[in-house]
Amino acid sequence: MKYKAVFFDRDGTLVHRNPDTAKWRNETIAKWSGKAFDLPYEKMISLFEKASEGKNPWYRNVDDEIAFMHRYYRYLLEGEGIHAHLELRTKELFDYLWNDPPVPYPETIEVLDYFHKKGYKMGVISDTSPSLQLTLEQAGIAHYFTSFTASSLVGVMKPDPIIFNAALNAQGVTAQDSLYVDDYDVEADGARNIGFTSFLIDREQRHNSLWAIGSLRAMVDYVEARI
Repeated sequence: MKYKAVFFDRDGTLVHRNPDTAKWRNETIAKWSGKAFDLPYEKMISLFEKASEGKNPWYRNVDDEIAFMHRYYRYLLEGEGIHAHLELRTKELFDYLWNDPPVPYPETIEVLDYFHKKGYKMGVISDTSPSLQLTLEQAGIAHYFTSFTASSLVGVMKPDPIIFNAALNAQGVTAQDSLYVDDYDVEADGARNIGFTSFLIDREQRHNSLWAIGSLRAMVDYVEARI
């Protein structure tokens, strides 16, 4: 079958976060507060909700997101009992964490080069904020893509068909024309359920699935075997 487009999830699929970033954050906040710092999921969500100030969606563009993240870090520091130099420290956290680029996996650029040279339309579909394109620019790979479909702008998260269809419409293709890859099985399955040839990227080989792959290179192998 001749495919026309390929879509990727972002985090855990194309890129991962620098492991030193959370370490820097935790050590910096601990130094300012004088006590150990940890950020479990429930605490993070509570801070997100507080920073939203009742708005839904939380942000509609990158400027909204920047203002939101400043509020988030300020509330985080206040919650740790940090009040001295609050605005300066809020800015320090934001500047460091906002400008910390995600890191492409070892095979990412090789695979993107392959699909680009073959003339595929290429897009990213991610449960994330309006800065989706910006983060991929920071990672040095945004130029491969001509659509960036973020859940915060579409209004729904994967595996809702609405977000997948928004990405397809942006590229002018059908699901049957398209490949997709995600590191969450529910989201990979959701794409497959509406007609994508959809892969689960499982670098730790935790899933026993026909569509589970250990590297993005397996997508290239799949396509090559069908030429």
